[in-house]
Amino acid sequence: MHTDVVLLHLLLWTLGVSGLTRASRGRTPQPYRHCRSPDRSKREMPLTGQSGRKIASPIFKMSPDITKAWTAKSQQVLKIHDHDFTMRPGFGGPAVPVGVDVQVESLDAISEVEMDFTMTLYLRHYWKDERLSFRSNNNQSMTFDGRLVKKIWVPDMFFVHSKKSFTHDTTTDNVMLRVYPDGKVLYSLRVTVTAMCSMDLSRFPLDTQTCSLEIESYAYTDDDLMLYWKEGNRSLVTDERISLSQFLIQEFHTTTRLAFYSSTGWYNRLYINFTLRRHIFFFLLQTYFPATLMVMLSWVSFWIDRRAVPARVPLGITTVLTMSTIITGVNASMPRVSYIKAVDIYLWVSFVFVFLSVIEYAAVNYLSTLQERKERKLRERLMCTCGMTHPGMMPLTYSEMDVNTTGNYGLPVENGIKGERMMVQMATGTDLVTGHVDSSAYSHVWIDTHVIDKYSRVLFPGSYILFNIIYWSIYS
Repeated sequence: MHTDVVLLHLLLWTLGVSGLTRASRGRTPQPYRHCRSPDRSKREMPLTGQSGRKIASPIFKMSPDITKAWTAKSQQVLKIHDHDFTMRPGFGGPAVPVGVDVQVESLDAISEVEMDFTMTLYLRHYWKDERLSFRSNNNQSMTFDGRLVKKIWVPDMFFVHSKKSFTHDTTTDNVMLRVYPDGKVLYSLRVTVTAMCSMDLSRFPLDTQTCSLEIESYAYTDDDLMLYWKEGNRSLVTDERISLSQFLIQEFHTTTRLAFYSSTGWYNRLYINFTLRRHIFFFLLQTYFPATLMVMLSWVSFWIDRRAVPARVPLGITTVLTMSTIITGVNASMPRVSYIKAVDIYLWVSFVFVFLSVIEYAAVNYLSTLQERKERKLRERLMCTCGMTHPGMMPLTYSEMDVNTTGNYGLPVENGIKGERMMVQMATGTDLVTGHVDSSAYSHVWIDTHVIDKYSRVLFPGSYILFNIIYWSIYS
């Protein structure tokens, strides 16, 4: 194999030397060209490094790539170098009308703490620049990417009250420029913007919020540039799949206004308005139901015996601490506003009901202590007077009667519950000589500490139900 290759090279070299020899002797160059051309073509054919086989031929030689000079040609067709594109179209004349339409791709996040929202949209501008007009036999437009945008005039739009925004650049800059033969221009770009939204949280979480994205020219006043929605309300298109976890999107609509700046003048401003209504079900499960259950749990203590201190005191303390935890958790995820929110009213009223249930038991316990002291004093008096014999009085000592029996002596049962009543007849006006007892000398002592619990069983639930009726009728 190597021998054949060596012989082939030797043969080609011999033919080349013979051709040069004939040319040097002054012979006609025609045979020389005839012999040299196939020899050179053979030598100039590229060979692969390993096999030495031919991979190209002059017959299959490719034509020049016309796109290599496309940039220069497009600039020549659009006459970019013949005009000053730092000035707006029709400089010195009437304002340039620039139509705008928007397609909302997604509404990503709404934050009550930061008071902002994030939106991704396709922003399109339409205007006419006669400096970019060109001849076209088929009336077709030319489409370019973002590289040509830097060489021509485009509207200088910005988002008012935006905190941050950026144009997407994956995998390349998401910018498109389309030029028509008559000079009309379509400029489109894909933008994600985070803008401020002033929220009123006085009705939170039963609130409805209205936010707006504002578009305006930064440098050109309404004398130089007139912004308008290209097709009115139909200029705003939204994706049907847009959904939010906490909000229901009620509507999107557009408006146009004039904005005045004292230093520069009047500007056209376009508004993208959208209304959001908050879903209440999440807050019902996380806030309202737990708070209501804690209030109802505090009412259980009204049916527990007043002497069961280890049962009633921990129950009241537990409900109070649980309500405090719920209030703290809700406020931790909310901004520090200076006004009262709807959820604050509900939680704090519920907290007051729980706290009053603890105070109610403290009152019952205190009155029970006073009753025991009075019973102790009455017992001491009866022990001193029961040994004296008086006409019409039964010789009976107080020690023979149980305190609870005395308290219920001779009294009917009301609603299945015996009232702790004590009626003691004291002979304060007895004549020690005659033993006569005046009918007006009997003093009646009536003490009932359970009446607070009985009233609380009705008063607390009734008041809380009335509060809920008023609350939900106002805020829902």
